[in-house]
Amino acid sequence: MKSFWEEIPVGGTSMNVYSSVPEGEKPLPAVIIAHPASGVAEFTQSIADRLANAGYIAIAMDLFHRVTDDMISDGTAKNAFLDDVEILSDVDSAVAWAASLDSINSDRIGIIGFCMGGRIAWLSAASNKAFKAVVPYYGGNLWTTRGSATNSPYDLAPNIECPMLFHFGELDQNPSQDDMRKIDKHLTELGKPHQFYTYPDADHAFMDFAQPHRYNKQAADASWPRTVEFFDAHLKHG
Repeated sequence: MKSFWEEIPVGGTSMNVYSSVPEGEKPLPAVIIAHPASGVAEFTQSIADRLANAGYIAIAMDLFHRVTDDMISDGTAKNAFLDDVEILSDVDSAVAWAASLDSINSDRIGIIGFCMGGRIAWLSAASNKAFKAVVPYYGGNLWTTRGSATNSPYDLAPNIECPMLFHFGELDQNPSQDDMRKIDKHLTELGKPHQFYTYPDADHAFMDFAQPHRYNKQAADASWPRTVEFFDAHLKHG
């Protein structure tokens, strides 16, 4: 496996992506990664590396590339400046770049996201037909819009055409267990294939070892094999 940073075009600007690539014969399926509020830090890079070890070319987008130091000089969090329309432009650019590479099978691309990235993974699956599988980890705020967007991810659920695997923490309040039941009912009524897992005693961000007060090793260890199995079923064998 080799990992590296690369700069890809997004409209009239550019975005850094962290990529992990398995050794061996190509082309391979790919997974786009939408990071949590910590950005493409150690946790997100570790997810890319783990996906590469599972046989996927992983591409973690830096969705904060438009945020300058001046914008956050007063302590405002970077994610406060995100706009769903711009996010989707970033996702579309990452998919187009991935599809242009001979090393990637452009018919076998999935997306995964954590926390705010879980919301983005859902939004992306509802907005880009290239995705063949989507895995949101504790993606909250599905009923809200960001920036100039007019439709929430939840509103766009009818547009999702790929199967979904969604991981929830039992103690999480965003998304809560009531949210999970509402989402489950909505996707079922729409006829959208989905699998939901709830992890006992796990809170939001249970996967993130960089947040020791939230990290839940038992939940993390249980969820990851399910994620890899899901991607294998829909990107390698589907």
